[in-house]
Amino acid sequence: MFLLLVYDSNLTGTGLNQQAAVQSVVLSESQKQLQQCRFLLCQALDADEAGNRDEAVELYTQAVDLGIRARSSAQDPELQNKLASLARQALERAEELKGILPQVEEKPTSHVSVQPKLCSVPEYTSPNVSVQATAATNRGAGKAQLHRGSSAHLKVTGGQDTYTEEEKRVLLQTSHINRKEYVPFMNMDLGERFQYSLPFTDRDGHLALSPKQRRDFVRWARPDEIFPEPKMVIGQHVDCFSIKQTVVSDCSFVASLAVSALYERRFGRRLVTSIIYPRNSKKEPIYNPFGKYMVKLHINGIPRKVIIDDYLPVGKHGGLLCSYSTNNGELWISLLEKAYMKVMGGYDFPGSNSNIDLHALTGWIPERMSVRASEPDFNADALFDKLLNRLHKGDVLVTVATGEMSEAEADRSGLVPTHAYAVLDVRTVKGVRLLQLKNPWSHVRWRGNYSELDTKHWTPELRQTLNFDPTSAAMFDNGVFWIDYDSILRFYDVFYLNWNPGLFSYTYCIHQSWSAGTGPIKDAYNIGENPQFRMEVKPGASGAVWILLTRHITQIDDFRENREYITVLVYKNDGRRVYYPYDPAPFIDGVRINSPHYLCKIILNESSSHRYTLVISQYEKTNTIFYTLRAYATCPFTLAKISSPYEYTQKVTDGQWKGVTAGGCANHPTHVNNPCYQMKLESSHNNNQVLLDLRGPKLYQIGLEIICVVVNDQNAPGAFKRKHSGPFRSGFVVLALEDVPAGTYSIVPSTFLPNQEGPFILTVKASCPISLAQLQ
Repeated sequence: MFLLLVYDSNLTGTGLNQQAAVQSVVLSESQKQLQQCRFLLCQALDADEAGNRDEAVELYTQAVDLGIRARSSAQDPELQNKLASLARQALERAEELKGILPQVEEKPTSHVSVQPKLCSVPEYTSPNVSVQATAATNRGAGKAQLHRGSSAHLKVTGGQDTYTEEEKRVLLQTSHINRKEYVPFMNMDLGERFQYSLPFTDRDGHLALSPKQRRDFVRWARPDEIFPEPKMVIGQHVDCFSIKQTVVSDCSFVASLAVSALYERRFGRRLVTSIIYPRNSKKEPIYNPFGKYMVKLHINGIPRKVIIDDYLPVGKHGGLLCSYSTNNGELWISLLEKAYMKVMGGYDFPGSNSNIDLHALTGWIPERMSVRASEPDFNADALFDKLLNRLHKGDVLVTVATGEMSEAEADRSGLVPTHAYAVLDVRTVKGVRLLQLKNPWSHVRWRGNYSELDTKHWTPELRQTLNFDPTSAAMFDNGVFWIDYDSILRFYDVFYLNWNPGLFSYTYCIHQSWSAGTGPIKDAYNIGENPQFRMEVKPGASGAVWILLTRHITQIDDFRENREYITVLVYKNDGRRVYYPYDPAPFIDGVRINSPHYLCKIILNESSSHRYTLVISQYEKTNTIFYTLRAYATCPFTLAKISSPYEYTQKVTDGQWKGVTAGGCANHPTHVNNPCYQMKLESSHNNNQVLLDLRGPKLYQIGLEIICVVVNDQNAPGAFKRKHSGPFRSGFVVLALEDVPAGTYSIVPSTFLPNQEGPFILTVKASCPISLAQLQ
């Protein structure tokens, strides 16, 4: 089974006439330098407070130099005084740190005497947030190392801490995305330099514009050319209602920003604002007048470093031609979108889905839940209960997307076809199940039951419970609306859920490649050459293990024409290699899906198996793929690749059942006429491993038999007289043997019935040197 995903369409939001135009601002060079001087001084204070003396002195010195130069060229006396004051504060503290001046006695409420004077700078005054160590404390850290963790709290378990050479090659190969390099994000990157003598310009150039952008594009502009007082975030929290999509076809990304922003406000924890740099000592992202930003995105299996400048596209009427905040001068939305669009190849983006986008932004675990109301195995009640309970706990971020619609149906319903919506709230009131959604366009709303136009269902009690006034809501279309769950099941196609890794305690990942030439194109008969992994928990363990398969994307065409269908098959096979897709039957038979992410869940109880085999599977594999397999668990586990023990191979490529040699199985007297091969295991050990692989015409049921002729050690515990591959199978059969004593053996391949003529290929693999010769 496989599933085709249609990503969000190129339909976009409002026209330029509906977009709030931004005012063109012309700041003098001295005013810009004043902003830069404040930035340097605040960065110096952060480093000073963190105890990083050398870095603080360097930044104070840069602030002094810039302040003096700017003051000499400034014409405005008030501006000259501000620059002189900043330079003097920086100089005094730098000299104090160098020991040139006596230390000023610190007041209990201030680290240095100059710090309170800068608290009036709005972008640097926000409430305290408990976060990890500052960038300054990580400067000069030891040798950078890649880490298998995906979240700070998760304990890495189940394998070696460092990456293998193969894994490093995979991560290096997939660092090159759309002809640009995005290296893994490491602790040393927290010491990234953000201040320069000239405003920073991205060496990769401006992003490619979409056709709709090009139609109205006038210029690239920096924030200080557009806004009088640019800021990264206005207020104490980011606001989901301020997010507005324009002409970029990234509705799923904008919906992802909305649910992430709502999470930050609702739970008081940083999520998307924690991935933007530079930051102040409170770990709040800040506006950088030098124009350089770093964004940490989870791309191709690991967090990666994305560097951008702050040039934004501006249209004919002065409006931004990218997503933006309705809070004038707030930048976080536009800059996060720019970083993501850079990785995706430019603003000319073919569309994605929120599973992909939210995982990139947050690292939260993606899960796709199709709305299949007409199918008997779809449990709509269980899905709603999951949304209701988990969303309010902060366990999950949710978006929902429509499918294809006729133009008439879209006009009648007020919904946009193939479009993503942010899920802001889920409620049940007196048995009525409701969801509050937000259109990323910030206008165009649902027109059916429980919309602001509905005069029938909005009872006084319901209005009071949800604090909603339909009359007031009808006066202003902000794209936010209530809709009943039954209408969701009718008009929407899929929920995208991204789960908080904090639900788990343990994680481990493996980065691998799968060559196009390894194994058959289809997995219909043989999965023995597919990548396979052994996952083991302690006997009697209970809890959950989630397995996330992530295919690495390196070209934008993977989004435009994605035809790589991948999945994970899970077998209760004691952790041994699996050769046949349905023998044994898979414990979890994954759906093959053309999305970079596939999630499967293993629920454990005391009677569950404790060893599993995980098999990576594709539908019609034609290209080499790179992928990451990551497990999240509530209990300790191990995860390891099942490597091949076979170092030696012999192959018969010209085998034939023909005439008398087409003898059939042992039920027939002519069986003795079948082709026969002699295999010698040249070893001094009795623990050799052997794999016999027979392939023939698919219209025949085939099998093979191995007969012991003589063994070197008659008392070897693994000695046997003969073994068979089991049931005859169509076109392909294997026989895997362990603990085979050294000696001589006969191998007989056969069809089930006599007189079935055709070619075959016999492959013999062993862990010791072997020889293979035809006897008849």
